[in-house]
Amino acid sequence: MIYKFITNNPELARYAVSCGVQRIFVDMEYLGKEERQGHIDSHKARHTLTDLGNVRKAVPDAELMVRINPVHERTPAEVADVLKAGVDVVMLPMFTSAEEVAKAGALISGSARFSLLLETPQALTRLDEILELHDMIDEVHVGLNDLHLGLGLDFMFEVLSGGLVDVIAGKVHKAGIRFGFGGVARTGEGAVPAELVLGEHVRLGSEMVILSRTFHQNARSVEELKSKIDLGKEIEKLDACLNGFKNGDKSLLEDNRQNLIAAVRSVVREKAIA
Repeated sequence: MIYKFITNNPELARYAVSCGVQRIFVDMEYLGKEERQGHIDSHKARHTLTDLGNVRKAVPDAELMVRINPVHERTPAEVADVLKAGVDVVMLPMFTSAEEVAKAGALISGSARFSLLLETPQALTRLDEILELHDMIDEVHVGLNDLHLGLGLDFMFEVLSGGLVDVIAGKVHKAGIRFGFGGVARTGEGAVPAELVLGEHVRLGSEMVILSRTFHQNARSVEELKSKIDLGKEIEKLDACLNGFKNGDKSLLEDNRQNLIAAVRSVVREKAIA
């Protein structure tokens, strides 16, 4: 499992890698984010090209991913800048069509791996056409937050419990592309317990997950993070949970799926009452 850690702090990035994080995630997306997510508690930091360069220097041997803006008039310059900074993976968010994917993919042109953040109803509907571009796509990560907002749902994990992620995973795997989804809290925590979500990662053949802000309590420095959690031990707990599901039988995964569905329905009911 590739754990993605979002930060623009070079020292925090270096520490996260030393604790077992495989991929540092610098987030340069800002176009439209406030309008979409301004009413919810989500990651909205605006990282910069300077941040990207500083983090690259701090973790020269780790995977470095950058989320650029959705396709717009400055996309060619934006892609050129992040490639020059030496990123390993470029993530395209909020795409709605195969044409947008093809444009960004052509700009990257194999100079970095190309990651799609599938998070719009349009992209979901047009997924078959988008995956026809499989030769230029290296991975697909389902963004539960924006996708649930776009679908008018009440809770992001409804996308998972309702079976939509199953459909996406099946299509992505068939295209021979690496697949992942969402974020995860620490074991024993989360509105839906992290263990239930991790079981679904195993059942669906996911290889990537974001360590959520709740996972590291939105720490902005190494000192702050160390004062809150032992990052290395928490990652070991995730690994142990994943291995438990991988070494179990299909009935374990099916029982976990049913428990996740029940947990999600409970959260949705509570939101309706509130």
